[in-house]
Amino acid sequence: MIIVTGAAGFIGSCMVAKLNEMGREDLILVDDFSKEIKRRNWEGKRYVDKIHRNDFFQWAEQNVKNIDLIIHLGARTDTTEFDYSVFEELNVSYTQRMWIFAARHGIPLVYASSAATYGAGELGYRDEENLAYKLQPLNPYGKSKNEIDKWVLKQAAAPPCWYAFKFFNVYGPNEYHKGRMASVILHSFHQIKESGQVKLFRSHRPDYADGEQLRDFVYVKDVVRVIYWYVTHLPKSGIYNLGTGLARPFLTLATSTFKAMGLEPNIEFVDIPEDIRDKYQYFTQAEMKKMRGVGYKKPFYSLEDGVKSYVTRYLLKDSGY
Repeated sequence: MIIVTGAAGFIGSCMVAKLNEMGREDLILVDDFSKEIKRRNWEGKRYVDKIHRNDFFQWAEQNVKNIDLIIHLGARTDTTEFDYSVFEELNVSYTQRMWIFAARHGIPLVYASSAATYGAGELGYRDEENLAYKLQPLNPYGKSKNEIDKWVLKQAAAPPCWYAFKFFNVYGPNEYHKGRMASVILHSFHQIKESGQVKLFRSHRPDYADGEQLRDFVYVKDVVRVIYWYVTHLPKSGIYNLGTGLARPFLTLATSTFKAMGLEPNIEFVDIPEDIRDKYQYFTQAEMKKMRGVGYKKPFYSLEDGVKSYVTRYLLKDSGY
């Protein structure tokens, strides 16, 4: 059986959909399933059972012989939450328990890291593992992900193979419940429907024009395809970037959303909220040599093609993946 944590969330539910597409139905879904807003993310999926995250380790000890793989995507992901203790339990302690369990029982493990670990990018975006000790994340979420990466690298006991993926700016279906933390594409889509206009953050730096802030936007379908490739090909264990390797402007994202909706662009620039202004990333771009070096050769969706797929196949039809 395959364990998928965060299965009611954005990337986790898409991972379940991908596994179903590949013929895998021997899945155990782990999450807090009490939030009705997320129900559509697991309804219609094919799986054996779903288990509350608080009950997982007790269940797992009793069923360890049946577990072939753990894909641990559950996490608190709010980059605007500044109380570190909120992240310590779910992002650090829970992942440590998952690692120890997988190592003790010889179970392959995937877990979610984040590009938020890179902070403002002063040291670049290279997924060199010794860099983890030098990184300065800009918020408690990024810190929690970097703390678990550093902890993992110090462990003498490890799962037989393990992969930590530093997700860059992931967008796509099944993120509708994420509120403020949903992708700019989802926010843009709703703004266009409601007002015919998109609001983008104004630049507060002289070296970037308004709307020309750059991010590495990666379509969730590429994310789950990469994870599936890793767990079926089993390359070298380690921490890997998961982006496209190409930074694109927010302005292109917005105009692509208008185009996918068959409309002319209408964009207004607004100030970045003061509570996140000093923690705002103006540039992110995954260095992808490491992933390409272990054999993953498939192309990634361009931003234009990913936005078109997301808008036309999912948002306009109000459907999930």
